[in-house]
Amino acid sequence: MSGESGDVVRRERFSGGPARGFLSSMAADERIFEADLAVDRAHVVMLAEQGIVPEEEAGEILATLSEVEATGHDALPDGEDVHAAIETAVIDSIGPVGGKMHTARSRNDEVATCIRHRLREDLLEVLEATVAFREALVGAAEGQTETLLPGYTHLQPAQPTTVAHWLLSYEGAVARDTERLLDAYSRTNRCPLGAAAFAGTPFDIDRERTAELLGFESVLENSMDASSTRDFLLETVSALATLSTTLSGMAEDLILFSNKGYVELSDEYSSTSSIMPQKKNPDTLELVRATAGDASSGLNGLLTTLKGLPRAYNRDLQRATPHAWETVDAVREATDVAAGAVATAEWNEHQLEAAAGEGFSTATGVADALAMAGLPFRTAHELVALASEDASDYAALDAASEAVLGDPLAEYVPREAVEAALDPEASVASRDSQGGPAPEAVEETLAAAWDGIGADERAVDDLAEALGAAATALDEEVRSYE
Repeated sequence: MSGESGDVVRRERFSGGPARGFLSSMAADERIFEADLAVDRAHVVMLAEQGIVPEEEAGEILATLSEVEATGHDALPDGEDVHAAIETAVIDSIGPVGGKMHTARSRNDEVATCIRHRLREDLLEVLEATVAFREALVGAAEGQTETLLPGYTHLQPAQPTTVAHWLLSYEGAVARDTERLLDAYSRTNRCPLGAAAFAGTPFDIDRERTAELLGFESVLENSMDASSTRDFLLETVSALATLSTTLSGMAEDLILFSNKGYVELSDEYSSTSSIMPQKKNPDTLELVRATAGDASSGLNGLLTTLKGLPRAYNRDLQRATPHAWETVDAVREATDVAAGAVATAEWNEHQLEAAAGEGFSTATGVADALAMAGLPFRTAHELVALASEDASDYAALDAASEAVLGDPLAEYVPREAVEAALDPEASVASRDSQGGPAPEAVEETLAAAWDGIGADERAVDDLAEALGAAATALDEEVRSYE
């Protein structure tokens, strides 16, 4: 076509005025540029296979799309969005026949497909990051199964545990985050293409074929639902917000442990003060902690944007997608940083051992020992609570026994059993129930964690391979029209 190019969607109608820039999503759409080209190619191949567009014309369109890809997003003509700009570029290059590319579809189903196409890649990257984070957690835990750690509730000394037990508590949480992201991927991986504006199309299209060419597992059946829903974004961002909350909690723990001298973070994950030369600040973990605010903001922004939207398509949806892109980028980066901080941290075993028994943290273990000797647990609890008002040694417990039971403590439980319960290391060793902190229980948890990591790693690899195979198959189909 000769002359200055223009938006083929709007042409001269509504083409000027201050609203033009307000309507445009071109800058944000750079993220889905490659996805749009893939969707265009799959759609054109299907149109040719169905006899809707002649093969020769399909070949012209596909060749031009390759040229558009080579010149890149920045070379696109002005447009309301990347979809219209690509179509304009094709028509500018080969004339009106380029307009056949848009036969039997709408921008509504096109953009919905592009978002899902790109989001799958982002989800796979986050999934890979969560698996790597879990590997870092379990790898660090393997060397700390007997390293004592003060355990807290309400930030008060509660019971002694181990560094490995603490690390594995987060591995279990991130494993569930991985499950949620895998679930979100499965529902993202459904193809809306062919729904058109929302009411389908009279053309004899093959929606299953375009889904196959784009590597989607299935088709979203109802055309109105397919073109308008963004529930897959909600599910994804919700899962990311949950993951960010897990990361934030772990970051807070490490910041507190660093403050107490229990752990030293690598210099790579710390910074110094601009004025106080002695400072070593856990800045990266503070930013990891703050990412939960970013993710929460993304989720709330998305929920608020989608709340109350009528069926089918509304332009509000243009403002919904950036919430997902911003959240996925922030949480993926925070996950990588958290993994690195854990993998390179050094634990101060001597200081941890000294702190593990502070605040009479073995009190519950003593009460358990008394209950195991036959005392009602509530009676044992009362006795130990009375003793803790004065001290945390055998003498205080013996005096409390006289006050509560009217007899010396030795009448109920051997002194050596009480002394063992008072010892943080022995107290931890006694807690060998499933999932507990005793070294042998931790070893079982470690084995199960590695099994889970392996299974999820294979699942993510399979998903990535499926996308790669689909992309290769689509390229082969496109080359067949050359």
